[in-house]
Amino acid sequence: MYAADLFSIKLPQRNKRLLTFVETDGCFADGVSVTTGCTMGHRTMRLVDHGKVAATFVDTLDGKAVRCWPSSNVRVHAVECVPAAKSRWHAQLEAYQHMPTEELIRVQEVALCLDRNAIVGKPGIRSTCSVCGEEIINQREVAVNGQPTCRSCAGDKYWTAKQ
Repeated sequence: MYAADLFSIKLPQRNKRLLTFVETDGCFADGVSVTTGCTMGHRTMRLVDHGKVAATFVDTLDGKAVRCWPSSNVRVHAVECVPAAKSRWHAQLEAYQHMPTEELIRVQEVALCLDRNAIVGKPGIRSTCSVCGEEIINQREVAVNGQPTCRSCAGDKYWTAKQ
């Protein structure tokens, strides 16, 4: 929500203006998705699994980007703010509602190291891999010897077939 405020974007978005990179999966990514309206299905969210509770938000209109992550001592500070809470979780729940955003979240303006247009690709563009015959969507093929080839057949695999 803080990044959207910085970009003057209303949440949850409906127009694909915000592109989000989350740095871990699980409930953090779900929370970012619900809050922003960015989803894998709408191709407005990408997972870059660095195991960090952090996200980079990109305004697709002008390319401005900010990376946000929790302040390193925010959990400890929350417990200090609500010492009578029945658990750390309850202290955090209550304190986070009253702490200034600047105390909760760190923000840094960043520049993407990748072409955001290449990330989004071209919806509706389809080709067939010249090696395996599988369909490739959103212009994700690579050219090998001038032929459209899926990334797996081109050597960029995250899996291997069992014999």
